[in-house]
Amino acid sequence: MTDARVTVHTEAGIDRIEPEVHGHFAEHLGRCIYDGIWTDDSVDEEGFREDVVELLADLELPVLRWPGGCFADDYHWEDGVGPREDRPRRRNLFWGQGREMIPEESNAFGTDEFLELCERIGTEPYLAANVGSGDPQEAANWVEYCNYDGDTELADRRRDNGREEPYDVKYWGLGNENWGCGGQMSPEQYAREYRRFATYVGTQSAHMLDYDLDLIACGFENHEWNHRFMEEVSDPKWGVEFPLDHLTLHHYYGRTMTVSESDEDDYDQFLVEALEMDHHIERLASAINAFSTTRDIGVIIDEWGSWHPEAQGGSGLEQPGTVLDALSAAAVLDIFNDHADVMTMSNIAQTVNVLQCLIETQGDDAFARPTYRVYDLYAPHKGNEAVTTSIETPTREVDDEELPLVGASASVDDDGEVYVTATNLDTRASHTVEFTVEDATGDDIDAQVLFEGQEPDLEVDADNADAFAADDLDVSVDGDGTVTAELAPATVAGISVE
Repeated sequence: MTDARVTVHTEAGIDRIEPEVHGHFAEHLGRCIYDGIWTDDSVDEEGFREDVVELLADLELPVLRWPGGCFADDYHWEDGVGPREDRPRRRNLFWGQGREMIPEESNAFGTDEFLELCERIGTEPYLAANVGSGDPQEAANWVEYCNYDGDTELADRRRDNGREEPYDVKYWGLGNENWGCGGQMSPEQYAREYRRFATYVGTQSAHMLDYDLDLIACGFENHEWNHRFMEEVSDPKWGVEFPLDHLTLHHYYGRTMTVSESDEDDYDQFLVEALEMDHHIERLASAINAFSTTRDIGVIIDEWGSWHPEAQGGSGLEQPGTVLDALSAAAVLDIFNDHADVMTMSNIAQTVNVLQCLIETQGDDAFARPTYRVYDLYAPHKGNEAVTTSIETPTREVDDEELPLVGASASVDDDGEVYVTATNLDTRASHTVEFTVEDATGDDIDAQVLFEGQEPDLEVDADNADAFAADDLDVSVDGDGTVTAELAPATVAGISVE
C-alpha cells in the first residue's frame, strides 16, 4: 500500500544545479594528503597515489577545496613550491599528519602538486588564502604565481618550477573560520580584513587577468554573525562596491553519536541534525538578501558532513564509513537541489581518509566508501534545471522536531529527461512511494537503488566495498505514467523518467 507520494512539477523550475554543488574538500590533516592523495612510496614518479587519482577521476569532481580548513590560516604557500628537497619543514599548528597527528608539515605536497592533481582528475581548484596569520601581499602573490602570464618574478618562478602556462585558478577563499581558528575575529573585524585582502586579490581581475576571480568569504552557523558581517562589508562608507561573490558556512552533525553504539532513535536524531542544513541555507541567504541579493552573492557550504566522536586528534579524525552517513549525504544533496536558486557550491569534508570521506586507503588498497556511491548516483543532477517536488510522507516525532521519512528532489536535463532522487530516511521500515512526473509518459524508466538489504551501521572495508554499488530497483508503471517503488529501510534511489 502506497504511503508516500512524490509529485515532480516539471514546469516549476527552481534554477540550474551548479555542478560545483557536488564539490569536495582536502586538508593537510591526518591521512588525507599524505598516504591518501600523495605518497613518496608511490610507483608514480610524481608521488600521486594512482588508485586514489583514478577513483577521483571516475567521480568527475567539479571542484576541490585546499589546503584547509584551519590548516589554511597558518599556511604560507611559498613553503610548498620549488624543489622538494629545499622546502622547509614547518609546524602544523592546528592539526597534524598521520593517525599519530604529528604536528609537522613537510611541504612535499604544495601548490603545484595540488593543481596538477586537479588537472589529472579534471576538477576546478578552490584555494583558501591565509587571512588569520598571513597578509594581503602574500595572498596577492599567490594569485599572481598561479594565474599571471606576464613577465614578473612570480610568474617566472612558476615557470622555473616546471609550469609554463598559468593555472587560471578561479575560486579564492579569503579566510577560513575567522570567527574561530582563523583569528577569533568579530564579524566587523573580519569584514574589514576581508575588504583589505579582496582589494589586493580582486584588483588582479580584468587588470592582470582577462577574467574575473570568484572571491569567497567565510561565514558562521551563528547567523547574527553573518548579518553583522554583511552589514559591515557592504557599508557605503567604504566608497566602492564590495568585492564579494560567495558567502559560506560550515555545518557538521553527529558529534555525539558513534554509529556502531547507537540505536534507531539515535539514527533519527542524527538525520534530523543533517536536515538542519535546510535552515542554515535559508538563514545565510537571508543575511545576504538583507544587504545585497543571492543573484549577486551565492551561498556555499564548503565544509559539511558527519563528524562522530571517534574522529578525534588521536585518530587522525578518521571514522568508519557507514550506510547511515551516506544516507544523510543523500538527504543533504536533495536539500541543495531544492535551493539551486541560491547554492553555488558545496564541499563535503573530506575527500580521503578523514571524516565523511569518499575514499579510504588501507595500505596498498584504495576503495570507495558508501558516500562515494551516493555522489555517483546523484551525478545526473549536475547541470540540470532543478524543479519543484511536492512530497506527501509519513513523519516521526524526534524530540521537538518532525523527521520526514521519505525525501526527494528532481531535475530536468536539456533533452527533457527527468531525474528523481529519493531517500527512505526510515531505518526501521520500508515505504511504498508513488512518483508522478508531470507530462511524462513513463515509457522509458531506469531505476537504481543503494544499500538495499544493508544495515544502517554497516561499515565499508577493502573486502566489502563493491557490495555498496547501486543495484537495479524494481518499479511498476501504471497507465498515466505514475511510477511506484518500494524503498527498503535506509535506502537511496535514483530514477530517470522520459
